[in-house]
Amino acid sequence: MRETTYPSAAMQDDFEEATYRKVTLRLIPFLFICYVFAYLDRVNVGFAKLQMLSDLQFSETVYGLGAGIFFIGYFIFEVPSNLALHRFGARKWIARIMISWGLISGVMMFVTTPMQFYVLRFFLGVAEAGFFPGIILYLTYWYPSGRRGKITALFMTGIPIAGVIGGPLSGWIMNRFDTVNGMSGWQWLFLLEAIPSIIAGIVVLFYLNDKISDAKWLSPAQIAMLEKNVSSGHQNIESHSALGAFKSSRVWVLCACYFGIIMGLYGISFWLPSLIRATGVTDALDIGLLTMIPYGVAAVAMVLTGLSSDRMVERRWHVAVPAVIGALGLVASTFYPGNTALAVLTLTCATVGIFSALCQFWSIPPAFLGGAAAAAGIAIINSVGNLAGFVSTYIVGWIKDLTQSTDIGLYVIAGSLVIAAAIVLTMPKSVVNR
Repeated sequence: MRETTYPSAAMQDDFEEATYRKVTLRLIPFLFICYVFAYLDRVNVGFAKLQMLSDLQFSETVYGLGAGIFFIGYFIFEVPSNLALHRFGARKWIARIMISWGLISGVMMFVTTPMQFYVLRFFLGVAEAGFFPGIILYLTYWYPSGRRGKITALFMTGIPIAGVIGGPLSGWIMNRFDTVNGMSGWQWLFLLEAIPSIIAGIVVLFYLNDKISDAKWLSPAQIAMLEKNVSSGHQNIESHSALGAFKSSRVWVLCACYFGIIMGLYGISFWLPSLIRATGVTDALDIGLLTMIPYGVAAVAMVLTGLSSDRMVERRWHVAVPAVIGALGLVASTFYPGNTALAVLTLTCATVGIFSALCQFWSIPPAFLGGAAAAAGIAIINSVGNLAGFVSTYIVGWIKDLTQSTDIGLYVIAGSLVIAAAIVLTMPKSVVNR
């Protein structure tokens, strides 16, 4: 009688690691590129501001309101959009989001009045609603909780990389194309940076799979292993229904925490070019090149923080400590208003802290939410938290018009980050450290 042999534990581990490498190489680079395009179209108004305020005679308050009103549309349509993705599938819904936001971002080139600026920024938020939480949800379909710290960090490095690429690119477009065919550089900026999003949205329709079982590029054994790993991670899930997400007190605690982190994120994203210009740098391309430094260092820090978080199976302190570092960096940046080198150094510390806290935050909600509750919960947290994008940009603009300085606004944002750090530490370790 012949003995039945089974693969050794080492062979099984090798098979699992090889499969996850294949999945990661297939999904993450493409989703990363899509996120770079999304974030670029969202925040390139920060560079356009360097020219369009004087061209259109907009005040800092008008800019702050217009930049921030994006998040009102985003807030209203975030939960319905994520539930639609959960119901109809990621492939069609993400494609719809990318194509529509690309078209609206391009139309921004025709803005001439504050009202037009407000309306288009609002509808850009409507169009983009659901993209980021949709991708976070989509990753939970492929990766168990123990792998999400690193994977989320890899995906979310799209934010700082958008800054690394977008800063010099935006500065170059505004310098190179200014007055070409009678259009200002900021108009060309909106037009040229919208095209990649539309193209990527079309590619999504042919490239992504809605679920593991649809992936023809995986073997049956790989599909079975991936599905088993994902389903085994659902045994400790608190809720599977969309209503359960709305009833969960932990979801609302995380909304408050995320609000504070997003105050910092958009304080940096929308005002970094202006903060650097305030040190005496005037050329748009030079400003763009200098913004590469904070974003580039932040991209590396995000991945290292994600690796540390997964290795230690610890989430709370990997959010809290970076958030405090971000706050200290923002406060320190106000001490050196005329020193470009020191301002860039302190703003780099701020960017590293804020972005690292941001990416590790998103390892927490899927630890206790599953199914429709994950779709709704992630969207609730993201939509409520992103209202801070409206608050932070408007407050900084209003305070700058009032005091001719951004210092007080940065202090408010720093305080929000410290509060976020305190809030996340109230979450039970047994719930989030999975």
